Amino acid sequence: MEALTALHGRVSENRLTEPPPTLAQREALFQAALHVPDHGWLRPWRFVCIEGTARERLGDLFAKALLQKDPNASSAVLARARSAPLRAPLLVVVIARLHSPRMPEIEQLLSAGCAAHAIVLAAHAQGIGAIWRTGELAYESAVMQGLGLDEHERIVGFIYLGTVIGERRSPALLDTADFVSDWTGA
Repeated sequence: MEALTALHGRVSENRLTEPPPTLAQREALFQAALHVPDHGWLRPWRFVCIEGTARERLGDLFAKALLQKDPNASSAVLARARSAPLRAPLLVVVIARLHSPRMPEIEQLLSAGCAAHAIVLAAHAQGIGAIWRTGELAYESAVMQGLGLDEHERIVGFIYLGTVIGERRSPALLDTADFVSDWTGA
């Protein structure tokens, strides 16, 4: 797929099933992520892959985090948390490594966000369904600790990857004039 076709046609696909991306496809996903803008060549990101029964353990971690936050969480809320990682055969947790005092933290976070976006675009270009989700649990210390993050790391998002169920969706056509303006000086 040509680059502009991929960029213009990408849409989040939330109905995913087996099979997950192959090892060769995953290599292409991560190579795309490793080539994003990165001020100072810090490479302020890393990735954790979760698949198979590890997805169920992640669901248990999500439920545990919810219970720590709200001991009165309903069984329905806990069930949704446990089932969330089962939405796709492969999850990639994108983690920002905020390890350089010489670069602003926001630049490191944005670079990690670009890495997540590159994975989603590379998935689309290969015909793999993908959706980037974050949600409140990404910011819970129990989840961060359970995934092995250190104090200088943050979860940027959970990327769900798999085979699209049914027809691929088409993106809405937006008018660039609604988002672009010119600045002519003070």
